[in-house]
This record gives sequence, structure tokens and C-alpha cells, in this order.
Amino acid sequence: MQAATATQQPIEALFNPASPEYLVDPVPQFLALARRGRLVWYEPWQAWIMTRMPDIMECWRNEYLSSDFYDWEFAPPRPLEDKWSNFERAMIGHSLLADHDHHRLVRRVVSPAFSRNVVDEIQRRIKPDVVKLIDALGDLESFDYIDKVANHIPFISISRMVGLPEKYWPEIKQVVMTFTEAWNPTISDERREAARQDSNRAIEILQRVIAERRANPGEDDFLSVLLKIEAENDNFGEWDIITLVLALIGAGADTTLVAQQWTLYSLLKHPDQIPAALESPDAFSNAFSEIMRWSLSSKMGFARYAPEDMEVLGQPVRKGQMVLLMPHLKDHAPEYYDHPERFDVKRTFDPDVLFGYGPRYCIGAAMAKRQLYLTMVELFRRFPNLELDGEPEKDNSDHNAVVFRELRVRTNIGKS
Repeated sequence: MQAATATQQPIEALFNPASPEYLVDPVPQFLALARRGRLVWYEPWQAWIMTRMPDIMECWRNEYLSSDFYDWEFAPPRPLEDKWSNFERAMIGHSLLADHDHHRLVRRVVSPAFSRNVVDEIQRRIKPDVVKLIDALGDLESFDYIDKVANHIPFISISRMVGLPEKYWPEIKQVVMTFTEAWNPTISDERREAARQDSNRAIEILQRVIAERRANPGEDDFLSVLLKIEAENDNFGEWDIITLVLALIGAGADTTLVAQQWTLYSLLKHPDQIPAALESPDAFSNAFSEIMRWSLSSKMGFARYAPEDMEVLGQPVRKGQMVLLMPHLKDHAPEYYDHPERFDVKRTFDPDVLFGYGPRYCIGAAMAKRQLYLTMVELFRRFPNLELDGEPEKDNSDHNAVVFRELRVRTNIGKS
């Protein structure tokens, strides 16, 4: 492992996302970590950290590290196929963790399911639910946005987007909140097993919904589009559909909730930029990249695993070791962005790597951003004079993001 020289402090003394200082201002810690080198061993996480964007983009592009959780040295043993539950059928034979050729095939054939027309249709489907949720706030003078809105949006959006009938909503709701825990390396075995069982129940529901949709085709939701793609492609099957839906659940459960909080907070801290940010879906897409750059919410980044003993960026990396790609270290670096302390929804991102890059770029990015755009448009339509009700307290308990304990806002109803 890399060791600090006699003139260097241990990196753990300079970079500690669990520290109070990190909550106040993580930028000095970001910059200190990036200055330490291209690949830095971080003992508390038992992981290498890749710090520089050219290296991260090359890793994304060429996929020389594994994305398979079971390749991690501390993962539970990979189950034998005759012991697989539905969760293992999804996660081990899964279109996101499968061999690179199949993954690229899946991305190619499903691209019509993520077209602009489909995303527009999804917005139409979820808009009544979002409007209903926000209008139900009535004439409240103040409320916690996380409790009243943000906690509900991922479930509503995923259910409507996929085309999950409302009769299944009570059963599926638990997995939307716990799915990503099934491969979270930082939680207990018991908690991970509970999430795995939630996932198994969700897969059973998805199989029932798919069977119903096959018997009664004609819906215009995401699932119907995937079934049409399946019918036209011999190498794309039902388990690919299931794992794509699970991937959307995973993204919606964690990242959307974080994004909801920071989007509203960032816009309310810069109210003069709200009209430009919400001018159109395209304008918001760029604004959201600025929101997440400015917010400093990310902590761990993207996990990869060494598939064999190898050299990475001049460092010997042992088979099974975790390599964390941390593109957010650049987000307040003056050599990467002009005036990084400024919030500017029209800032240029070239390339925009918020949702990854290359073969592993998040194919659901447009859907995620449209959901956020719709929520913000409807919120400010209902409450045009919305403002923060005091500075919110940050919460550092999540392993991968800084969030808020509450996000209280004042509606200022009646204020001209």
C-alpha cells in the first residue's frame, strides 16, 4: 500500500467524510485527497480511491475493473447456481453485471425505451400524482419538504413509470426504500439479508405484472416498451427486463431522494436563478448538473473491483480490492471550473459526467431529471414565494451522501 512519507500527514487525517469539518465544508478535504495522487489507498474504507477525471473516464470507457459486487474481497461467497433465489438470478446473471458484450447489447436494444417521446409520456403519467401530492399541502404556512414531498416522489414516479398497477403498490413500497441495501458493503449481514428478501418479493411482483401485461398488451408505459423490445430481439429476455426495472428502483430509491433535497435547497439559496433553471426540461438538465456540482453531497462515489492482481495507475492492486471512482473531487477545484464557489445554472459541462460516462452511463438519467423537473415546476407553481424556513441541519449518517435532517420551507401564501 501507499504510505505517507515522513513529510506527509496520513491521508486519513486530511480526508474524513465522517468528521464535523466535512459537513461544514468538504472542499479542503476533496482537494487534499486529489493532491495526494491519482490512486490513493484509504484504510478506513479498505479501498483505493481514483481521484482524477481523465483516469476515471478511461476506467469507465474501457471497463478494466469489475462492476460485480461479488468480485469484492469482502463480499459474501458467490452462491452456486442451484442455490440461487430470484435475487441472485437478477444480480448475477443481470444485465448490469453481466459480461460487457451482453451489457452493451442490452443498452443498444433498449435505447428506444429511453427516447425523448417515452420520457415525455412518463412525465404525462406521473404529473397528476405529483400535482395531487403538492396540492394536498393546502395552505400550510411551513412544512418539511422531505417528509411531505421528497420521501414520496421516488415511489410514485417509479410505479407510474414502470406501469405497476396500484393494487401492487403496498407490496412494492418496501423494496423501493431498501433495494440498494442488498449490495451495500457497509451494513450488517442481517440488514443486507432483509433487503435481499425484499428484493425477492419485488421480483415476484414484477413477474406477475409482466404476465398480466403479456396477456393484456397495449399499455404505453415503460414495461410495455420493454416487452415490445423483447419480442423483437432474441438475446433480450424477461430477466433483462426485470433487472432494468430493478436498476430503476435502485436509482430512484437512493439518488432521487438525495437529489430532491439538494435541488430544492440549491434553488431556494439562489432564487434569482429559478426561472432559468425551470425554463424547459433541457434547461433543467444542465441546471441539475450545476446543482449536484455545487451541493457537495457526494461521499464515496462509484465502486469497482479488481478482477485479478493488476497494476492500476502505477499501483499494485490485489484481486478483489475495491477501487472507488470519485469524480466529485473535481467539483470545487479551480483548475477544473472557473469560480467553482459560484452557483450558475447556465455553467457549461463538457463533458457532463454526473451520470457516468461511456458504456456505463446511466441510461435512466433523462427519466430521473424529468421527474425532478416536474416536481420543481409544480412546487413553484403552487408556492411561487417559497423560501427556506431557516438553514437546515445536515445529516452525515448515510454512507454515500450528505443529506438534511429536515428541509423546512415557508410558503408565504398571500404574499405578493
